[in-house]
Amino acid sequence: MQKTQLPHDHGQRIEKELENMPEESDFKTVSDLFKLLCDGSRIRIFWLLCHCEECVINLSSIVGMSSPAVSHHLRQLKSSGLIVSRRDGKEVYYKAADTQQAQLLHHMIEKMVEISCPGT
Repeated sequence: MQKTQLPHDHGQRIEKELENMPEESDFKTVSDLFKLLCDGSRIRIFWLLCHCEECVINLSSIVGMSSPAVSHHLRQLKSSGLIVSRRDGKEVYYKAADTQQAQLLHHMIEKMVEISCPGT
């Protein structure tokens, strides 16, 4: 990170933090991920795929959406690297990717549900 001369010195000594601040592109990546998760149905589908491997037809039935709508969400999740797919004959099965990003996101979703819905 480029050394920045701050216009005001408030005595906070932020210089050390600025040295460790991620690149702007890193923040963009995180922002894009959060934009992807702005849809409750997509989060629900992702959560399900963290717990099982499933096909579009069954996912559609579980979440009460049309297959094309579920497929749309799956494409977005897959393009972000959060889920993976495999073909078995004519059927395609989806599950959460075995990545640290997917695992952390799953954990965050479960904690947020726990916080917003205590006692459930």
